[in-house]
This record gives sequence, C-alpha cells and structure tokens, in this order.
Amino acid sequence: MTRARESLFDNLRWTAAAPQLSVLIPFKGDDPTPLLAALGRESVEAEVVLLDDGTGDKALTARVQAALEALPLPARLIRLTRNEGRSKGRNRLVRHARASHLLFLDSDMLPDEPDFLAAWLELIAAGDPPVAFGGFSLKQVQAAPEHALHRTMALHSDCLPASRRRLAPEKSVFTSNLLVRRDVFETEAFDEAFSGWGWEDVEWAMRVARRWPIVHIDNTATHLGLEPDATIARKYEESAANFARVVAAHREVVSGYPSYRAAKILKRAPLRAVWRPLLKRYALAPAAPVKARAFAMRLYRAALYAEAV
Repeated sequence: MTRARESLFDNLRWTAAAPQLSVLIPFKGDDPTPLLAALGRESVEAEVVLLDDGTGDKALTARVQAALEALPLPARLIRLTRNEGRSKGRNRLVRHARASHLLFLDSDMLPDEPDFLAAWLELIAAGDPPVAFGGFSLKQVQAAPEHALHRTMALHSDCLPASRRRLAPEKSVFTSNLLVRRDVFETEAFDEAFSGWGWEDVEWAMRVARRWPIVHIDNTATHLGLEPDATIARKYEESAANFARVVAAHREVVSGYPSYRAAKILKRAPLRAVWRPLLKRYALAPAAPVKARAFAMRLYRAALYAEAV
C-alpha cells in the first residue's frame, strides 16, 4: 500500500510564531471550524495544527482554510491523500508541532469555558505536569432521541469529574482533551500497530503511567459528536482486536477494569454465539428503556471482549 502524501497550508501568523502550546486536532469528515472559532476567541501564546486524515472533501478543505486565514492564532493544516488512522495521525501531528507542550483535542469538541486554553497554560506555569487530562462533558449538546443511548452511556462512564478520574488515572485518559509534555511524548508515542477504533489512548496512558504521574483536572470540553446506536455497536466490534492487544501487553493493569472482569465472567457462559446477538438486538431496540439498553450494550461489549481474556 502506498504511503499517505501530505500537503501543507499555513496561515500568515504561522512562520513568526513561538508558541507555548500546540493544539493538535485530527479530523476525518468532521467540520472543525466551530472549534477553531472558539479557540480563536482566546488571546494566548498557542498554535493550532490540524490534520485532515484523508477526507478528500474540497469544500471542507476550503472552509477550513478560510477559518485558518481568519484565526488570530498561528495555524497549519496538514492534508493527507488517504486515511492513516488514529495513532499514526496523532504522531504525525506531533512532528509538525513546535511548542514544548501538546494539547490533543478532537475536532468534535467545544470548550466549556471561555478561558479554556488559558487554564491549560496556567496549569503548565504552575506545575508543568508530564500529562494531564481535562475531562469532557455533554453540557453544550441538546438531547436527541437518536443519541439517547450514547448520551446515557457517556454520562455513566466518560463524563466524570476529576475526583472520580483520579481513582484510575490511566484508564480515564482520552485524546479528546489531553495535555502532554513534549519530552514525555518523544519517549512514549502512540502505538501505530493499533487500527480501527478504541483503546490506543488508554494503552498509551498505561505505558506512560509506569514512569510519570497523570494529572486530572476539571477543564472540560463538550463532546459534540454523539453517535447513533448502530455506530456505537460497530465501534465496539472494531475495538475488540485492540482490546486484545491491551490485554496481551498490560494484563496486570487491565485485569482490574470492570470490562475485563465482566468479559471473564461471560467467557465461562455457554452458547455465547447464540445469546450475544440478542444482547445487541435489545441494545438497539428504541422502544426499550434507555438505561436497560445501555446496560445491554455494555454486556454486549464485554461479550465481544470475552474472546480476548
């Protein structure tokens, strides 16, 4: 397979800038311009580096370039001729970044406070943490029936305050709002053997946590990209192979996770090939109570992961 070729677009503020913080934003198909507009309202010493990971949409490219031209912050857009995936894409973003601190921010996020970047820079000035996660929320997302399942699951396990996340620091790390010191990342980059969706950020945090503390704070951004039910199921199915990689490399850590313990229990249950599709069918049934559907979807994920434990 041919390697992805990249092309670059820089705004006028890029060349002369000496940023303290590099904000790294990958996207594929999503429109990052609302996020760019929010970041541009802050007057801070930060740069923005975007990666279009093989979208191939000329109209979207034109909108993003226009947004970068208007952005008060120095910015670069990297466009790839084909998709290279989550880990490779983020590693590529780091190679273009110039600051000593990196903020990974997903394109479907939106800061919850107007001083979002300033708060990150204050944390750097106060303690210079090796790694810090700010958390994410659903504060700016209106409830919609087609996203009820994802919303319920995210509020249950993902949208947690820092006090909860600190109980398992490496588990509660996502690249959606993640600050990393450059020297840490140069020692521990994302594992490019991961493919598809899921677990590459947690596996990275497991490696990092062996050498550096992971700080959790409440400097949240809203996850705007809630998914329809079938997409959640498909992503869990994709993530099973990545979960197997994590188990093989970090069994001593992941064995304490509820998803692993549930998978171990379900592995002993007979006729998994018969009842596992029934769990999925119930989780996708819109007439069923949403909390029960969310529980069924978590069981379905555990049943998929049973193959790896």
